[in-house]
Amino acid sequence: MDNVYLFVPNLIGYARVVLALLSLWFMAERHAAAAACYVISGLLDALDGHAARLLNQSSQFGAMLDQLTDRCATMCLLACLCAFYPQHMFWFQLSMAIDISCHWIHLHVTTLRGRTSHKTIGGEGSALLRLYYSSRPVLFFMCAGNELFYSMLYLLHFTEGPTLLGLGLVRALVVLSVPVAVVKSGIALVQGYGAWVELGRKDMEDRAAAKAH
Repeated sequence: MDNVYLFVPNLIGYARVVLALLSLWFMAERHAAAAACYVISGLLDALDGHAARLLNQSSQFGAMLDQLTDRCATMCLLACLCAFYPQHMFWFQLSMAIDISCHWIHLHVTTLRGRTSHKTIGGEGSALLRLYYSSRPVLFFMCAGNELFYSMLYLLHFTEGPTLLGLGLVRALVVLSVPVAVVKSGIALVQGYGAWVELGRKDMEDRAAAKAH
């Protein structure tokens, strides 16, 4: 029997966890080291999925490890931004709440329905979600743009970066990526709403089935 704990994508996943923890350790003061660890951990997210498909080593263990690493890393970065930009704390908290709650309920419904992947969107699901999860370029662009926004906000607390035409590169990247972060939260809300509707539908189906017996 294959040892799922030693699957190559899961070994990459463990490395992502270590890098994320190092990023958190450096985050308060050593911004260059924190950013490097955070970005490398994020880039490995694409590599572990590719390895899983290439080696036929996809697993529920790996999928959950991947999801939790993503959610926890982003949440911790947002917690840091709450400290760096207290005047915007509500929006960072709202972003955390949307990200965690909508992904959690979606994964829960995926499990209840017996689907093999949270990226499988049924025929009654949102066309937007089907595009989001079925197109790798779209998924990569949205996830990378979202992480770029929060990462650049973090770096902006320490530096403007190289200046071009009077505008710091870091600030420019914040401005360019903010629409992606907003749309990404909107997609999460659509995902969460759809999952709640499907969960309610399943409750009604279960009650109808129980009465029939």
